[in-house]
Amino acid sequence: MTSPAQIRAARALLGWSQSDLAEAAGVSVPTVQRSEGKTTIKAADESVEAIVDALESEGVQFIPENGGGPGVRLSGK
Repeated sequence: MTSPAQIRAARALLGWSQSDLAEAAGVSVPTVQRSEGKTTIKAADESVEAIVDALESEGVQFIPENGGGPGVRLSGK
């Protein structure tokens, strides 16, 4: 499960604004904002999937909880 902090961090790794991510994912800026909420994602599952897909297509890898906490990293495409 992707967290709001992971989405924020992934976007920061790419140097993208919320507008950049919204355009890449085909969603609205308010949807990106809801996906990056403080503690919970308040966007539809299909919107979150589009956001994650857009970030992954640029080389972001989402790291699941593995004892050290969830995270993200940027790999070469």
